[in-house]
Amino acid sequence: MNLKPEARNLKINNMSLKDILTPLTAWKNVFEDSTVVKDPLNDRPGADRYRGFHKNDIETCIGCGTCEEICENKAIDLVPVEGVETKDGDSGLRPRVDYGRCCWCALCVDVCTTNSLTLSNEYTWVSEDPEEFRFIPGIDKKSWDDNEKGWKKPEDGYNFYEPSRVNMEHLEPEERDNSFVELVKGFSKEQAKEEADRCVECGICVATCPAHMGIPEYIKAVREDDIEQGLKILYETNPLPEICGRICTHKCETVCSVGHNGDPLSIRWLKRYIADQVDSEDYKKVLGTDSIEQHDKKVAIIGAGPAGLSAAHYLALMGYQCTIYEKLPEAGGMMRYGIPEYRLPYDQLDKDIKYIQSLGVDIKYNVEIGKDVTLNELKADYDAVFAGTGLHIGRSTRIPGTDHEEVYMAADLLRKISLGERVPVAKKIVVIGGGNVAMDITRSLARLQNKKYGKVDVLATSLESEDIMPADREEVVEAREEKAVVDPGWGPEKIEIEEGKLKGLHVKKCVSVFDENGRFSPKFDEDNRKFFEADMIVESIGQGADISYIPEEVRDNIDFSERGRMVVNEYFQSKAEWLFVGGDIIQGPDVIHGIANGHTAARGIDKYINGELRYESK
Repeated sequence: MNLKPEARNLKINNMSLKDILTPLTAWKNVFEDSTVVKDPLNDRPGADRYRGFHKNDIETCIGCGTCEEICENKAIDLVPVEGVETKDGDSGLRPRVDYGRCCWCALCVDVCTTNSLTLSNEYTWVSEDPEEFRFIPGIDKKSWDDNEKGWKKPEDGYNFYEPSRVNMEHLEPEERDNSFVELVKGFSKEQAKEEADRCVECGICVATCPAHMGIPEYIKAVREDDIEQGLKILYETNPLPEICGRICTHKCETVCSVGHNGDPLSIRWLKRYIADQVDSEDYKKVLGTDSIEQHDKKVAIIGAGPAGLSAAHYLALMGYQCTIYEKLPEAGGMMRYGIPEYRLPYDQLDKDIKYIQSLGVDIKYNVEIGKDVTLNELKADYDAVFAGTGLHIGRSTRIPGTDHEEVYMAADLLRKISLGERVPVAKKIVVIGGGNVAMDITRSLARLQNKKYGKVDVLATSLESEDIMPADREEVVEAREEKAVVDPGWGPEKIEIEEGKLKGLHVKKCVSVFDENGRFSPKFDEDNRKFFEADMIVESIGQGADISYIPEEVRDNIDFSERGRMVVNEYFQSKAEWLFVGGDIIQGPDVIHGIANGHTAARGIDKYINGELRYESK
């Protein structure tokens, strides 16, 4: 450094005696013993937080690939590993590190969503074989595997992504508990982009989604504010985005990698955000479906539920003339007649359905197959038939007393509510069941009680304990917010009836639902019992299929499983090759499985009509 003379003099004048003598203190080291490292290769441990060679907890790792993605040096590849299987939430792959490329920046550790990847403080490794320096941490055993020291993601330091999800605005309980107004308001643009920023684009969610939607791609479209591109991605695999954006079971979120150390991404709500932003009148322009060339091949579809609508959508895009036969007055199936409007408003349901109709799909309402039109007539008039008739028949516990006139089926009551018909509403109601349908009828009856009596007195009880109840967690929480009681873990024993009047439900404690092999085999504590008073009881333990529309001569040529479901091949084609079957009567029950079935069946029907598909059972 070059200083001017006056500045140099000022610097010297300001020096203290300590400043002058300090360098001389170093001479004291002349009289101390020197430190000698006798084995510099094996006797020089790195500092406690030194960034050395990689370690990986194979059981915690999910093979999400964020480490591979962030590595600018391409030092990490995800590879299959013997003994590690692909399953929901786990790609089955594990990172392999190439130390010819690695610069030990530790970004791979910092971004790891499960905290499985760390760096030891070991930094010496001698080998004459260069191939050894490409290894799979946690699989290829190394001497530093048990070394606790090294680099780990700081527990309370920085994060590459926000661990907490953005809360979506919703109506407070006192604003919603006596009406059927939609309770979830949806993301604003700012909220949606902020939530989309949390996505690490690992794609683990895609495999778990029954429709295998391009989730990282449409979330990226939200982040980049390219809503039209997002809508195109949605419609590649899902023609009911408004519906799925509200009531999808969102299994994808259960495996979201950022959920391992925070809240999973709000995948369902981001899907809804995209669909909400585009006016239905603009769909055909955005999706490029203004003009579709039709041919003379025709397909009949039985049921306007998610499976039937999905099949019709994709068949219409391929030029087929599609006619849907619907038993009820409007389309939607269980989406309209089994899900309350506070979860799925009818105008949003209709938005998806009307777009499918705009592609040339004809829907004939109030037509019951087997009565108004026979299945054999459809076979004669069409080139193929797809049946997606859903599960509309409620199942009974068959305990003593279920034949009483004040015992109802949840599916029947939900359908009446949707149709605007009169529904019985007692002052004290018990619902038997722990699934989403049970929560739907519990919350619907709570609203009707509140409107009629000014208070809520409905209790839902289920065989399953709360930790294994099949209902979505938010459904249970919101039911309690709306003053319903949820008391799970009790098995229904009998309904007490006194002089013809229903008095309540006797239950006993359920200690386990499944046996060691996962089979349904409930066990009870006979000494732990309760009595739930009630004027009205609703059963909601599942629904069954009505396939009476399939004549006996056709049924004789169809394979059935031990559980009584029709057997189909990978394209949902039955042994009666002209008949394809999908949706809840084959797989589910949930909307997204129905959508996926319809899409796959549409491809199968196209192959069948073109002579490229014959039936082969799975």
